[in-house]
Amino acid sequence: MKLIKTLMAAATALAVTTFVAPTFAADDPGPAAYAQALKGKRVMLVPLAMGFDLAQGWSHYLKTEVEAWGGVFETRDPNWVVDAGAQAITDAISSDTRPDVLIIHAPDLNSYSKLMKKAQAAGTYVILVDNPANFPADAFVGSDWDRLGQLEAEAAIKGCGPNSSKKIGLVQGDQANSSSLYQYAGIMKVLDKNPDFKVVAKPDSNWDATTSRNVTTTMLQQNPDICAIIDFWDGDATGAAAAIRDAKLDGKVFLVTTGGGEKAADCDKLQDGTYGAVVMTDLARQSGDMNAIIKFLLQSGQPAGTSHTYIYTLEKATTKADLKPDSCWDLKALQAQAAAK
Repeated sequence: MKLIKTLMAAATALAVTTFVAPTFAADDPGPAAYAQALKGKRVMLVPLAMGFDLAQGWSHYLKTEVEAWGGVFETRDPNWVVDAGAQAITDAISSDTRPDVLIIHAPDLNSYSKLMKKAQAAGTYVILVDNPANFPADAFVGSDWDRLGQLEAEAAIKGCGPNSSKKIGLVQGDQANSSSLYQYAGIMKVLDKNPDFKVVAKPDSNWDATTSRNVTTTMLQQNPDICAIIDFWDGDATGAAAAIRDAKLDGKVFLVTTGGGEKAADCDKLQDGTYGAVVMTDLARQSGDMNAIIKFLLQSGQPAGTSHTYIYTLEKATTKADLKPDSCWDLKALQAQAAAK
């Protein structure tokens, strides 16, 4: 018994001598530095137009995040008019409330280059979204359009099959927009490796559904045995789809396009067979990339025009067989969320 008491006393003494009061961490400096760098900063989006799904999706995700960290988010709507976009950028640069970050959806390779350089000289970071330009922006966030074109061509070849006519038609956007030019280059890289497949027509739509319908109608009249058509944007591919229906070639012509991954524009049309395959942008991830680079630039302390970062959005060709509940985002749902706030 005496031994037990002695051992218990020793154990108690050891516990007392080895107990150390908890160490409390000093305040994390991160949140304060983050708030100081970001609070009150202004971010402006100038898309080609506000009236289509990509611009509305970007705007939703950017606005949510920018306002959450205490910034100010604005948009300008050129409504597809290049001069109106140039004026919006000019006004923003000269404004007393000049944006700290300007996000631009360029209409072509060169139109806004001088203005973007002027913005950087004024201290505004410039981020290009979706469309590359001949300008060293602080960051580009969007598609590798060459690779995207390759994905479209691969989907068209698969959709045609080895026993088809192996005739493919292209409905391009225009001969100035980078997404159209690079997309075409990617398509031709794949077709050069598959010489049995031939492009039999390649008209421009000028990004207009009615024009797409008209040129596709002519294409099908001249080449009724076409096995696949690649239309360079889902916004006008509805026209190509209508022309295919008019020619009673549903199920015989495999229609491939690219889009922003919005439910009504892409997934619903894959589901009902309007489109055979769509190379879709993960808009939520792309918007997240933009938000991340905005926060990095504003905290970096580096002058505008000294960073040149490329962040390409992961994409794949999606068919009806690939569809999952989360394959697309829903513009109506985002609009409902915004209205409920």
